[in-house]
Amino acid sequence: MEERPETELISIPATPRASTPEIQTPTGQRSPRPASNREGKTSTAWTPTSFISPRFLSPIGTPMKRVLINMKGYLEEVGHLTKLNPQDAWLPITESRNGNAHYAAFHNLNAGVGFQALVLPVAFAFLGWSWGILSLTIAYCWQLYTLWVLVQLHEAVPGKRYNRYVELAEAAFGERLGVWLALFPTVYLSAGTATALILIGGETMKLFFQIVCGPLCSSNPLTTVEWYLVFTSLCIVLSQLPNLNSIAGLSLIGAVTAITYSTMVWVLSVSQQRPPTISYEPLSLPSFNASVFSVLNALGIIAFAFRGHNLVLEIQATMPSTFKHPAHVPMWRGAKVAYFFIAMCLFPVSIGGYWAYGNLMPSGGMLNALYAFHSHDIPRGLLAMTFLLVVFNCLSSFQIYSMPVFDSFEASYTSRTNRPCSIWVRSGFRVFYGFVNFFIGVALPFLSSLAGLLGGLTLPVTFAYPCFMWVLIKKPTKYSFNWYFNWILGWLGIAFSLAFSIGGIWSMVNNGLKLKFFKPN
Repeated sequence: MEERPETELISIPATPRASTPEIQTPTGQRSPRPASNREGKTSTAWTPTSFISPRFLSPIGTPMKRVLINMKGYLEEVGHLTKLNPQDAWLPITESRNGNAHYAAFHNLNAGVGFQALVLPVAFAFLGWSWGILSLTIAYCWQLYTLWVLVQLHEAVPGKRYNRYVELAEAAFGERLGVWLALFPTVYLSAGTATALILIGGETMKLFFQIVCGPLCSSNPLTTVEWYLVFTSLCIVLSQLPNLNSIAGLSLIGAVTAITYSTMVWVLSVSQQRPPTISYEPLSLPSFNASVFSVLNALGIIAFAFRGHNLVLEIQATMPSTFKHPAHVPMWRGAKVAYFFIAMCLFPVSIGGYWAYGNLMPSGGMLNALYAFHSHDIPRGLLAMTFLLVVFNCLSSFQIYSMPVFDSFEASYTSRTNRPCSIWVRSGFRVFYGFVNFFIGVALPFLSSLAGLLGGLTLPVTFAYPCFMWVLIKKPTKYSFNWYFNWILGWLGIAFSLAFSIGGIWSMVNNGLKLKFFKPN
């Protein structure tokens, strides 16, 4: 899509305290730009405009004083002129720029933790204690570094904001190569995550219904596919919210429910008696090749647990940014809070789940294990509440992961018609996307193997591309530690991506790496 940059016009305020005008978007939402000096403090360091001070202006008349103060504000902002694409005001990602650190924390937490945490003990069943904990720790530290890289690169070039992952890839790798490298994995990650959410959401709704209804259920309950359809319909209804900032409330609900049910799942699991035949020896398969592929798929599951980097630039794009108050400051503040809670969810679930079930862990993850082993030991109300929280989280996560795809649909439409999408066109795109994911989920109902394949194919988005982008855009000194460090991490990420993808494909061919599903007497 050809970019039509324009220079943002800065109005000179009429009074010293007047703020720059808000930008009116097609939906009527405004994007206020913060005042240049929120705390009323003045810098003691010398600047080209430091001579324009109240002491200097005191003998000058009011009209001249206003002109000079307005000139000071203009000179402070002139270094932060941003080239804007008018089309951005029509698209879901950049339509509203009212975001803040709280929104960043909600969105990152909703995108970074969820159902994928419940599948982590499946990976531990193949890796064992040592390699499982080591792999999870390395992956967490690695993705935290690349998260910081993406936040810093959002405004790496003065006067330019990279509002989408693909835009940053184009700037780093070139227009054609950047699109080829980044478009497929980011769209695949969004669509693949949405498909996995439909699978886990529909299955959890079915289990919730069985627990609540109990023996009073009718003889003809809904099938699993019909529950997928019910969940998809709820997702489509919620997807009618217009832009990324408008779903901040849903992200908050998703974040709270994810933390709550993750804690409940591992606490309930470790508080119950472990199965008598439990073992912590890594699962061994009949052949050496099968064992290698199963380990690669397990590592892909761990990689998939740290999805969300394809949304970092999009979340940061919802924030206002000025020379004195750049967007990366509140974005990084919110991201640090979010990833602290993410660690508090992922590590206890994976370690506690593996301790409770060992290599008897079902391929569906913690929810299936909890229902299979302890459905008669845990009060029905508590078990039903856990499953209901999972459903709420899946509904919320579906929205934030689908937003980049909605943005791509609408970008194609607006670039051809040169006008914003109407309500009916926007709704049509979202209904179409929801049912496409539903049909993919029906065709590929293998959650654990799908997670491994997703982790392998999309691993460069999280672990490799940001390192390459840092070298190509920031251009650190050649052969320096920074230069070597990022090149090595980037190529390691590409190598792991190829290996994990092979493991994920093998897993799907072998019908989802089905583990022994223990059923208590």
